[in-house]
Amino acid sequence: MPPMISTIMLGVRDLARAKTFYTASLATTVEKDHPNFVSLSLRGGLSSLALYEWTAAAHDAGVSPEGSGFRGVSFHFITDTPETVDQIIAKAEAAGGSVVRKPQAAQWGGYFGYFADPDGHLWKVTTSKLTHVELPAQDTRSSWVAVRRDQHDHDRP
Repeated sequence: MPPMISTIMLGVRDLARAKTFYTASLATTVEKDHPNFVSLSLRGGLSSLALYEWTAAAHDAGVSPEGSGFRGVSFHFITDTPETVDQIIAKAEAAGGSVVRKPQAAQWGGYFGYFADPDGHLWKVTTSKLTHVELPAQDTRSSWVAVRRDQHDHDRP
């Protein structure tokens, strides 16, 4: 049977703060709320985000709770418009997260930015399609982005 990701678990330093952050920034709903564990519904229950107290999560996995720096993982939130990217990152910042990379046009024609939750977990918010995004005048990619969008539109059946 092919694997299917049903739950993403994050170890967090402050469970109450993480629960508040995720319900405010990503509009999740709480499914289960226990002293060391909270389960949040994603996409109407198709998957879930589990928040587990950091030390308890490390103990559950049989590893040391010590460690820092880039963890080699980021979570991606795909949207349809640059405006939605901006809104989600603004909501994350307002809820206590930090903007790691301000939203910007990408070389491949999309638009993206990164935020970190209060525990430093990275989230990339990006458009799923090639879209025309105005770049600063000194940036020569602007015409390339528009051309790529035109080519993409012509490639559709």
